[in-house]
Amino acid sequence: MKFENLDARMRVYETAHDHCVLPGLHIVVRLDGKNFTRLTKETWPFEAPFDPRFRDLMLDTVTHLMECGVGAVYGYTQSDEISLLLRQDDNSFGRKTRKLISVLAGEASAKFSLGLGGVGVFDARVSQLPSAQNVVEYFRWRHEDAHRNALSAHCYWLLRKRGDSAQAANQALLGLSTAGKNELLFQHGIQFNDLPAWQKRGTAIHWEDYHKPALHPKTGEAVTAQRRRLSRNLELPLGEAYAEYVRGFVI
Repeated sequence: MKFENLDARMRVYETAHDHCVLPGLHIVVRLDGKNFTRLTKETWPFEAPFDPRFRDLMLDTVTHLMECGVGAVYGYTQSDEISLLLRQDDNSFGRKTRKLISVLAGEASAKFSLGLGGVGVFDARVSQLPSAQNVVEYFRWRHEDAHRNALSAHCYWLLRKRGDSAQAANQALLGLSTAGKNELLFQHGIQFNDLPAWQKRGTAIHWEDYHKPALHPKTGEAVTAQRRRLSRNLELPLGEAYAEYVRGFVI
């Protein structure tokens, strides 16, 4: 059998179930660390509940993903997850979900592992969002999830550090309201609202334009050149202000 015939015959088994995101739909790829909760508690030497070293590893991973060739315009990370918004007209990998998932999960795993000096693995999934408002709501959802998780994490580790077992700490927090969790922290001298914004709201990376002095390549004349760079935001706003912030990247 000629190779061309064999290639055509076998390739169909790889591509028969390919799915592509329809033109006009917004693409958000969410990546999650595999078993990171257990690994950060038991294996990796990070301070609980939050460690700037882990935060910076995640931000470095987001930066890598935004520079690796897909049309990412906004990256958001909280805890062990990353959400990437692509340009609405981005055509990376022909908008095939299989390729987006496998490539971005692989890139994230490789970058994080190199920074960590150990193995860290991410999975990925694609959200296909029909409107700009859906995109805003998606990031509001992850933003508010960060707040809820941060409050619970601070309470859990407060109990653990005072000597409670993991089971006892979880049992103490079971069914405890948001107000109750805030009161628990307050009783131990912690004002949740005064904690660093990046712990409560996550962090973001986006492209920005900037100007730098340069020389005209033909005349040698001093000029100003416009460039693009990635900017990190560790002080994200709240509520509707955050929604407006995200709307600026839905392009």
